[in-house]
Amino acid sequence: MLFPLTACALLTAVSGCGPRLIPPERPMARVEVGYVETGTASWYGSDFHGRKTSSGETYNMHDMTAAHRTLPFQTVVRVENTATGGRADARINDRGPFVAGRFLDLSYGAAKALEIVGPGTAKVRMTVIGLGPPSPDAFWLQIGAFAEIKNAERLKERMTKRFPGTMVFEHTAREGIYYRVRVGVFRSENEAREASSRLAREGFSPLLIRADNVP
Repeated sequence: MLFPLTACALLTAVSGCGPRLIPPERPMARVEVGYVETGTASWYGSDFHGRKTSSGETYNMHDMTAAHRTLPFQTVVRVENTATGGRADARINDRGPFVAGRFLDLSYGAAKALEIVGPGTAKVRMTVIGLGPPSPDAFWLQIGAFAEIKNAERLKERMTKRFPGTMVFEHTAREGIYYRVRVGVFRSENEAREASSRLAREGFSPLLIRADNVP
């Protein structure tokens, strides 16, 4: 998580004016599906909304994302609140937390789903369930295209809990700018087609798109 280096942060090591900070670590070159970590998770919200994350994405506090010190960006993790049993999936797109004793920093949206917003922190179990970034053989499903970005963002918010990698792509056409909503990323065509069938039963008309054919 990118954050301003405050005077308190500068003096923490010598004055004890805040929580003990730890230095950044070298990101993992790769990780396997099924990798598990347990420990304390925290969350970050409106103070960082609209700012750039370490991955270069703009932080949206309502998206299902998280910061981890070493997992590769775009890794999808399943987080379980061990006290309540609640679960939520999130996509790693930022670095942090840099406070000792914590290993995962959730977006407001993910923390809300896990009932962590009030307490501020919670003991969680994190399991890697998807790897990123997508290879050229991966697939998206396009489920909508809108002239107004607010409509695209509304659909994205609706789908993100089920598909943490849901994104809005801006496309400029002769008629104007369109905002395309795509869910994924799926690691095989069969996986994408299975999801497409489920979405079709819900009234969508999914369009199968290879990951190397974006936007």
